[in-house]
Amino acid sequence: MSILDTINHIGEEITIEGWIDTKRDHGKISFIDLRDRTAKVQVVLVPASLDEASQSLIVEIRPEWVIRIRGLVKARPERLINTDLATGTVEIEALSIEVLNTAITPVFPLDQDKNEISEELRLQYRYLDLRRSSMYKNLANRHKVTQFIRNFLDKEGFLEIETPILTKSTPEGARDFVVPSRHQPGSFYALPQSPQQYKQLLMASGIEKYFQIARCFRDEDTRKDRQPEFTQLDLEISFVEAEDVIALNEKLLIDLVTQLYPEKKIQTIPFPRISYAEAMEKYGNDRPDIREDKEDTNILAFCWIIDFPQFEKTEQGNWTFSHNPFSAPKPEYREQLLEKKDIGNIISTQYDIVLNGFEIGGGSIRNHNPEALRIVLEILGYKGEIVDQAFGHMLTALASGTPPHGGIAWGLDRLLTVLQNESSIREVIAFPKTGDGRDPMMQSPNPIQIDQLLELGLGLQKK
Repeated sequence: MSILDTINHIGEEITIEGWIDTKRDHGKISFIDLRDRTAKVQVVLVPASLDEASQSLIVEIRPEWVIRIRGLVKARPERLINTDLATGTVEIEALSIEVLNTAITPVFPLDQDKNEISEELRLQYRYLDLRRSSMYKNLANRHKVTQFIRNFLDKEGFLEIETPILTKSTPEGARDFVVPSRHQPGSFYALPQSPQQYKQLLMASGIEKYFQIARCFRDEDTRKDRQPEFTQLDLEISFVEAEDVIALNEKLLIDLVTQLYPEKKIQTIPFPRISYAEAMEKYGNDRPDIREDKEDTNILAFCWIIDFPQFEKTEQGNWTFSHNPFSAPKPEYREQLLEKKDIGNIISTQYDIVLNGFEIGGGSIRNHNPEALRIVLEILGYKGEIVDQAFGHMLTALASGTPPHGGIAWGLDRLLTVLQNESSIREVIAFPKTGDGRDPMMQSPNPIQIDQLLELGLGLQKK
């Protein structure tokens, strides 16, 4: 029986299990608060009510011990009702105690404000940190959000399809994490920065409506809203224009907030649309915080940023993509792209969704024509054999009768950070990394054995 369920069994003998949250000794009588994932309840320990084996345990048991209590559920007198507890109308008179496991003293008090404890220590003992009700709530709501997304998209006719984690290294922006191949010495897999190419290949396959709650990996500098591995809602649709993708995602976000976060208010519906040029001129960035009241944590100010330039200059003076190399230009700029004219003024079909100053998603209509994609790659400096080596599979697929298509990817961790009123995505991820990409709990990354390196045909160089 869950602890929360005890309120429905007044006058009955029940058995519950959980962790000792606190213990209070008052001479001949002691109290513990026992907790599980559902709630906490007060348990009264009176020696005369306990069996002989349990009486000796009263002085031994400590906070964070895992125990089983057999006891009688009693209604509290009205003057003793604890309105701070979901079970505050009842208490349990213990009849027996069984120790399921003891516990060493936690390295930090679990009732201490998490902001008063070093993040390094919290991550090193993350399994303790996750015992906090606030952290459990973050993970429980994360589950509700992903389930809501799955149910919504299922009703819209989407298929959830997993794509590979071991894939190919291609120039898509950030650095890849690479994995050596034992069977092909000197060759490497890459972990996916996103399922971008696979979801487009699914469109070439005739799937038409795809989504995935996808793990992604980027070897880039971390910050409070970025991790080396993160989670995306990734989706792609055939036979659509930008307006179709925007409308679907706007409806999903509105329904999600309305049903799962009713205490929050969306500032403007439909979401405002701001051109990239206007955002840069008015706000100085392309992820503006347009909240009218920035002190109100329950205000959600969504907006779409549209009309991005297709290309931008690097510090070295070369062209690079503003979003990803697969985005198509707006239809009125298609000929301009094919003729490679006035490249800097080509406007793409890219759209970003921004929430309270955070970019929580981005997508575009794709170049489904192989000739157009090849020209984009040439403008970016990839020519001849390099194009065929890195993107030949994509060009061949697009030449095989691929329909027009487009999609979007949400940064699920970023969205949840805002919805949960947290300051860092590490607060909504079960086992995150530190700012420099380490896992203090697992002590990774860590050196591997020399025989593993030799088996992979690898060696290490000293800097």
